[in-house]
Amino acid sequence: AMEEVCAKFVSQKISKTRWRPLTAAALHPPDVFATGSWDNEDNRISIWSVGDLGNAGVNGEYQGEPQLLCDIRHNGDVMDMQFLDQERIVVASSTGTVTVFRHHQNNQTLSANHWWEKAHYHVDQDTSCGGAACTGVICNNPEIVTVGEDGRINLFRADQKDAVRTIDNADSSTLHAVTFLRTTEILTVNSIGQLKIWDLRQQRNEPSQIFSLTGDRVPLHCVDRHPNQQHIVATGGQDGMLSIWDIRQGTIPVSLLNAHEAEMWEVHFHPSNPDHLFTCSEDGSLWHWDTSTDVSEKPSFLHQGGRSTTYFSHNTINHSVVSAWLSNDPTKDRMEITNLIPNQTLSVNSLDILGPCLVYGTDAEAIYVNRQLFA
Repeated sequence: AMEEVCAKFVSQKISKTRWRPLTAAALHPPDVFATGSWDNEDNRISIWSVGDLGNAGVNGEYQGEPQLLCDIRHNGDVMDMQFLDQERIVVASSTGTVTVFRHHQNNQTLSANHWWEKAHYHVDQDTSCGGAACTGVICNNPEIVTVGEDGRINLFRADQKDAVRTIDNADSSTLHAVTFLRTTEILTVNSIGQLKIWDLRQQRNEPSQIFSLTGDRVPLHCVDRHPNQQHIVATGGQDGMLSIWDIRQGTIPVSLLNAHEAEMWEVHFHPSNPDHLFTCSEDGSLWHWDTSTDVSEKPSFLHQGGRSTTYFSHNTINHSVVSAWLSNDPTKDRMEITNLIPNQTLSVNSLDILGPCLVYGTDAEAIYVNRQLFA
């Protein structure tokens, strides 16, 4: 069952993998992705193609491994990376700098298009070693929001030299990730288990709402917002738990789901089929969470190849919502979880999902592409 996954071994630990967004008119599946690396002497931003390149097998399935189109050196570890549009990629560095790279598709080169030196810093921007890691970036073209180890939030606009807005002491702890809730609102997660909502129209430098994990103040590393229901948010953190939040009510998660045995590094709702959610972890696993209701009609691929598939119920404290993620109807209260990579040992640092295609990167210096996720 694993032959639909192709691996590419690269001489770098991969920290981030991202599909290039499709144009609105595109009918084909995604065919280009970017990777960033970390913990190497020379870190790189690389652009890869999984286009069919005449390698289609008998059933038209893709058989070749990803091809490197171009790459460029990156100063510092790649902490996060997001496409701004078809050509530009925004990269967050452990040095605190945020760089916009441009992919020139006519001659397959990458160049640094624009950068904000030490967008994040510990003491002041001028000291030579004062940079603080930029841990997260999110784009809503032309706007770019970054967060960092310094507890700072920046709002940039592509091609503008200075930040549009900076919230200097947004958090006294490290901010690990950020997502847009709507065009004027962002949500951050921090190293003491809190979610904070910020309204960028307000000049105040305080969050409009704060949510927190009860009890242990577990560091949260990742966050994603449900693509259709903006009040539903998923987070993951150091204890490997998946938390589902309804930001319209209460200040604690509506569901806490046992997940990984170590840090969860990324969580992503499927952008067009959000009953499906994906998480990856330091423990070497990548889980597909499926809440689509009728278990009996699940695609058969979930049961192939000895993958561990478990069913379990979760209790929620929610009564008013249709989303399966918040459902408390016992007949729907079943979720199917599949570890898509049962025998991986090193950390799966990043994943991205678009259409039928999954790409993920690991500390085993490999990138993996599955183009038939729902086959």
